Amino acid sequence: MSTQIIENNGVPEYAVVPIADYRALIEKAEMLDDVAAFDKAEATLAAGEDELVPSDIVDLLLANVNAVKVWREYRGLSQATLADAAGLSQAYIAQIETGKREGRVDAYRAIANVLEVTVDDLI
Repeated sequence: MSTQIIENNGVPEYAVVPIADYRALIEKAEMLDDVAAFDKAEATLAAGEDELVPSDIVDLLLANVNAVKVWREYRGLSQATLADAAGLSQAYIAQIETGKREGRVDAYRAIANVLEVTVDDLI
């Protein structure tokens, strides 16, 4: 790498490098960022602070299938079990899942808590 140093009052202020070298440096810096992001994600998973979600679940969510229903089924819960754990009625859960009812914020908080997701994951 041939570098030209530009000084200001005798103090190095700029370094001019060939564009190919600059691009290689940028690529290496981006690779380091990717490695750091991967390491952080791996540590988060290992600490139990996050989970991997199967692609078929993601596909359902992206297809706008009701998120409460998707997460409930993924967690292996019946509507009645979810309702009981969240302090709601089974009919209320059914109405949310079918879109007949929007649901209150406090209900979504309770459901999210039982399903171990955030409210944002459900709405």
